[in-house]
Amino acid sequence: MTKVLVPAGPGPIDVCVRGQGRLVVMLPSLGRGAEDFDHLATAVADAGYRVACPQPRGLGAASVPEAEETLGALAADVAAVITELGESPAVIVGHAYGNRIARMTATNHPDLVESLVLLACGGFIPPTDEVAADLRLVFDPRHPPEVRLEAVGRAFFAPGNDPSPWADGWYGSLAQRQERATVSTPVDDWWEGGRAPMLAVQPADDVLAVPANADALVAAVGDRVEVVTVAGAGHALLPEQPEAVADIVIEWLRRRWAN
Repeated sequence: MTKVLVPAGPGPIDVCVRGQGRLVVMLPSLGRGAEDFDHLATAVADAGYRVACPQPRGLGAASVPEAEETLGALAADVAAVITELGESPAVIVGHAYGNRIARMTATNHPDLVESLVLLACGGFIPPTDEVAADLRLVFDPRHPPEVRLEAVGRAFFAPGNDPSPWADGWYGSLAQRQERATVSTPVDDWWEGGRAPMLAVQPADDVLAVPANADALVAAVGDRVEVVTVAGAGHALLPEQPEAVADIVIEWLRRRWAN
């Protein structure tokens, strides 16, 4: 793995790069960093691809802009990564909140995007009030760690799965900026992902991005999206079913780049 600084917008972006080959860019979940992709990125790199995992602005060397962020600005950062690495078009893998940025990138920069993999794709049909409250609790430092971990388990992990891999790695100020970027951008601006082919990887027990979101995406774009359901996983997905997710993503890449 190497780390590179990619010039973009208000300042450079810190990017972890693994492997060689066609480019795959991975975007993490709300308020979380690129480290969430360590297992998946290594597996995809070992399968023969170049994997770039940008840190969200505010983490690593990535500076925070003075102006309010929008999904369009976050997508411009992704476009800068693809352009700088010289490997377009790229496949973008977006986990949870990252799938919003992925779809915005495909909308605003279609020539840079070969296809999208949406892990736990939401943003259209909201969770219940109880689940939304647990999400807020996860980022609230006023609560003791054990209470926050219980909320992580309820909101992000399937029943019976161990939430401790995500006991930390939560960045409240990052999540707040990302939420403001979401509010500033109408869902219709990014929901259909431009013209990109999409694979929606739906956790069977996701209570944050409920499965009806994937159904709504199919209704909107038809056969431009495929849906694969992963059993025994909630919204976290990556630490819950790492091997299954890696197999699904690698199979998609091989199909997309068969020649």
